[in-house]
Order: sequence, then structure tokens, then C-alpha cells
Amino acid sequence: MIRRTILALSLAVSGCAFAQVSVTIDAAKPGPVINKAVYGQFAEHLGTGIYEGMWVGPESKIPNTKGWRNDVVGALKELHVPLVRWPGGCFADEYHWRDGIGPRDKRPVKVNTNWGNVTENNAVGTHEFFDLAELLGAEVYINGNLGTGSVQEMSEWIEYMTSPSKSTLAELRRKNGREQPWKVDYFAVGNEMWGCGGNMKPDHYADLYKNVTTFLRAPKEYRPQIIASGGHTDDVKWADVLTREVKNDMAGVSFHYYTIPTGKWEGKGAATGFPESQWFSTMQNTLRMDKFIRANKAVMDKNDPQKKVGLFVDEWGTWYDVEPGTNAGFLYQQNSLRDAVVAALNFNIFHQHADRVRMTNIAQMVNVLQAMILTDKDKMLLTPTYHAFRMYVPFQDATSLPVAVKNNGKYSVGNASVPQVSASAARGKDGKLYVALVNTDPNKATDVTVNVGGAGAGKLTGQLLTATAMDAHNTFAQPEAVKPTAFNAQASGGKLTVKLPAKSVVVAAVE
Repeated sequence: MIRRTILALSLAVSGCAFAQVSVTIDAAKPGPVINKAVYGQFAEHLGTGIYEGMWVGPESKIPNTKGWRNDVVGALKELHVPLVRWPGGCFADEYHWRDGIGPRDKRPVKVNTNWGNVTENNAVGTHEFFDLAELLGAEVYINGNLGTGSVQEMSEWIEYMTSPSKSTLAELRRKNGREQPWKVDYFAVGNEMWGCGGNMKPDHYADLYKNVTTFLRAPKEYRPQIIASGGHTDDVKWADVLTREVKNDMAGVSFHYYTIPTGKWEGKGAATGFPESQWFSTMQNTLRMDKFIRANKAVMDKNDPQKKVGLFVDEWGTWYDVEPGTNAGFLYQQNSLRDAVVAALNFNIFHQHADRVRMTNIAQMVNVLQAMILTDKDKMLLTPTYHAFRMYVPFQDATSLPVAVKNNGKYSVGNASVPQVSASAARGKDGKLYVALVNTDPNKATDVTVNVGGAGAGKLTGQLLTATAMDAHNTFAQPEAVKPTAFNAQASGGKLTVKLPAKSVVVAAVE
């Protein structure tokens, strides 16, 4: 009897051990479109994120167009950057737009009290920012100053940018070099009003928001979509109050969440040289994004069942301790394979919630936090996060498809675990079906069977991003240590099985 029991248990364990992860894509049930703005970027006046990193000025020996580095702009164009948020962030609520117009040598010099207490010469202002957006072919998201600004200041900025009239402000824009109005795609009323934007309560901000938007007037063809400053982490009060109290002029409510390995602001963890426990905690903490989005969606669905208002995750990404020897206020950190995996996990979450999540903005584009690009004077390198964004380009404006993951493994450390495989699928604008797969386990590869509507699939063709070390990263001495490689998988015996390496990201077309 005991032998039979042991044999039965042995067979059961053996069966579990050989159960493959199965990813089934239901191509017959198209879901909401994944708005291209989900792949938005964020450029704040912070450290060398703009100055030096992107803007060198027209007189620089570094090749540039209208002051913007050609190498950086060229690399960003490869990402098909759909949208850029500017000028902040916390910087936005101390930024006065009139400081950034007119001759650059006559603009006032201020102190950036949020980030390093360095001087801000206002060389990059409204005109320069629109030059960058036009070079990238990107839409613009401008963050208004509610913290130290006024209703009048925001109203006049909108008029300056969008008025085709002969008003004094429109004529001032023309005098400064721009004849036609600009299209302002999005305009936010303040930033992080619960914190650096003014330490407010949601009800107070809701009244201020309605007051401000009453006076944000622009011609219909130039009028921006207006964004309300929302909550962060597990705070849903902002989304609840705003979707209940504000009935008009609100395209979206913002939401912020940063992935911190330790979960502690005072000691976040290093960007490289970290133990596996911090690889795991990073995966665990970044996957909380799904929980936070679901919680905000629940209150929004109750107050806004027609889904008129989007949830805009306009600040997200990893936040580590700054690199040793750098200014703590500049938030400069190295970027490793771990960051690419984090980015891909978040993309898959955003796709799953495409009905509400219509914009996200990673923090930030260059030299700050989870950056796409790092620079050192005239040198430039692409980070693993850059490569993740490049691999996911086919998902911009693609139609999401339901994905079912069965027999998923667990990546465990101690008594805690996270799902080993994350998956997402969509029908691209080119008509092709794309699938994204992520393996969170840094030690174990896994086999994944890919099916389309139960009918199987013939082959996958795409790219794979992985490396030997958990903290593999690119340096100026070795700028291509981490980069994608070609990936192919062919069906055998009517079954398409993908060998998904440890700590990897795959994006491929299904044929």
C-alpha cells in the first residue's frame, strides 16, 4: 500500500515537472487598441537629462540640429517616440513659461530647487521643446504650473502656444520665431499635488482644477486634452474624487509608481552589483503595478462607466541609489538587463488594461532614472531599456488580444514567488500578430507552447534580449554588451514550442 502511494506521488510529481507553460492567443476576440502614447517618454529639467544629455546648443561642436544632439535624436526616432512630457515633474510647479522665451542670452537664470540646487539658465523653453518634438515627430504633453503659478499664467501660456489671432501674446510668439500656432496635444494642471506640487487633498485640488480649466481657452483645432494630477501607489482617492467631481474637460487622471528594490526611499538599492534577493524584490514590486491599476480602474468604472477618462501612468520606472560620485539631485543611475525585464513586464500590464491606460511616460529619456540613453560629453550609449522599447514598437496602436497562460511556473526566493512567464499579444497595424514573452527567473529557462485560438502556430520571428549576468549593462567602453539578437522558433509535430531563456524578453511575429 505504501509502495503504491509513493509510486502515485512520484508519477504526479513527474507529470507536474514536465507540464509545459502554455500561452494561448485568442485572435478571434480583438480587444481595445493599445494607444501608442502608452510608449510615451518624459523629459524633465533634472540633472543632465536635458542639458548636456540632449540639448547642447546650436554653437556646440557636438553635431546638433537647433541645439538638439543629432545622435540622441536619431536614436530616439528609432523608438518611434509617440509623445514627450515636459518640463516636469516637480520642476513644472516652479517653472514660469515666460522665463523660457525670447533671446536665450537675455533669459533669467534661476535655481532648480527640486533637483540639485543647480542654476537653470532657461536655454530650453517652449520654442526649443517644440523643436525637439518636431524633430522626433512626437506629440507634446505640457505640464502646467499650479504650485507656484496661477490660472492667468496657464491661460496665457495656452494662448501663446495656440492662438492664430493677432493678440499681443500671439504676436509675441511670432516675434520669437513661430508664425503658426502649435498643436498642444495634452496639458496637465499641476503635478503630484499630493506632494511636491502643493501637498493638497483631492477635494481641494478638484475645485482648483475646475477653476483652471474654465480659463484654458484655445481654438478647437488646437485645444489640448486636459489631464488632472492624480494619485500614486495604492492611493485611489484621487481617481475616485476626480471622476466623481469633475464632469468636463478631463481626458485623463495621472498616476505615479516607481519600482524600488528595497521598497525604502532612504536606501533603494544599487543599480548594479545587487544580490539575487534584490532582482526578485524588483520583479515582485514592479508587478504591483497591476494591482494598483486594477484598484484605480475599479473606482473609475464606478464613476465613469463609459470610460471617457483615461488612467495616465505618466511617471513610472525603476528608482535606485544614484551612481557613486554623482550629484544625488541628478538621479543618474546605470541601466541593466533587470531594467529591460521590468520595462517589458510593465508593457504587458499596460496592454492588459488598454481600455483605461491610454498613456504612460517612463522616467526618463536620457541620463535620469530608467533612461533610454546615457551620455558622457560627445559619447552616447543605448541602454537595455532602450532595446526593450525598440522591440515593443509593433505594439504601438496595435489591437490587443486576449492571452491565457496555463501551467505557469513560479520564480521563488524564500517563501515568496512571482509568475515565471508574462505574456502579451496584439494585432499590429501591419496586420501581423505579435507576441511578447518575459521570463522573470534569472536562473532557469523554460519551454513555452504558443497557440493561436487553439489552432497552433507555424513559426515565430523576432528578437531576444538576455545576458549572462543579472546586472549586465552597457558602458562607454563596451556599449553593446547587452543588445537584442535574432530569435526564431519553428513548429514541430504541429506544436510551436519556444525555449525562453532565463531573465529574457522575446518579441516576435507569429506566422
